[in-house]
Amino acid sequence: MFKGFRSFLLRGNVVDLAVGIVIGAAFTAVVTGFVTAFLTPLIGVASGVVGDYSKEAFSVAGTTFPYGAFLNALISFVLVAAVIYFAVVLPVGRLQARFEPVKDTPVAKSDCPDCLSTVPAAAVRCAHCTSDLAGRPGFPSQPVRVH
Repeated sequence: MFKGFRSFLLRGNVVDLAVGIVIGAAFTAVVTGFVTAFLTPLIGVASGVVGDYSKEAFSVAGTTFPYGAFLNALISFVLVAAVIYFAVVLPVGRLQARFEPVKDTPVAKSDCPDCLSTVPAAAVRCAHCTSDLAGRPGFPSQPVRVH
């Protein structure tokens, strides 16, 4: 019973997931701190309401609607999403594209009319039966020189 539980916990993807959650929580704290310390005050300076919108509210028929709390959460979400996108997603995407191996283009292939083996379309002689392919349909009439 405990052996199965131990193997479940030590499975690679469970440990990776746990590490990802811990790192994600720490990173969330960093991004939230950056947004709270730098970006939200800039929005406040631009809008004329410095700092906290949570006290903003209106009343209808004796019911108070604290729209300021929602406005705070919305602005915080948009700012956090923008920081994540521009500071993490774009740079990591560019870095991955830079180090991604170049994919080879597939070589065009044709079937040899004599032995029906698949050979490159630029071939002038079949590698399997050695028949001459130059000028036959689907093959070049002159050898293709690759420099």
